[in-house]
Amino acid sequence: MTVAQTIEAVLQEQDVQWERLGDDVFAVALPGEKRLKTACILTVGSHALEIEAFVMRAPDENREQVFAWLLQRNTRMYAVSWAIDSAGDVYLTGRVPLASITADEIDRILGSVLEYADGSFNVLLEMGFGSSIRREWAWRVKNDQPLANLAAFADFAQRTEGIDAQRPVD
Repeated sequence: MTVAQTIEAVLQEQDVQWERLGDDVFAVALPGEKRLKTACILTVGSHALEIEAFVMRAPDENREQVFAWLLQRNTRMYAVSWAIDSAGDVYLTGRVPLASITADEIDRILGSVLEYADGSFNVLLEMGFGSSIRREWAWRVKNDQPLANLAAFADFAQRTEGIDAQRPVD
């Protein structure tokens, strides 16, 4: 079985949306809890499987703090590491030798991508977009608008003076 066939077999067994973008390229939508979906591209190269997953746009604020936080975690990660592109957008990227690719390894790699992207998402948003989140929360409270899609940031957003901390999240 080729690496591409192994990947396809694993994806067919998983409860994920995916599509084949070419003979050796797979796009996978990993469902999360904090980040609803993480788009992950798996590319079978000549010698390695390349992994790339978009996590978030370049932070609006605290860029150095965000980038330092990412770098401090790279040494403890499996198969992928944090990276930024020329615009400062945040990704998970990695290369794994083709010889090590098995069905179990694909499952571990996808699990790692999901864990890192989903598990870090709210922290990254608070660091990189905290002012925007607080402004949006305040505007919604003031205008009696729904807060459901900001519920994960309720404690964070309500730390701003002047916010009605008693208003329940929808």
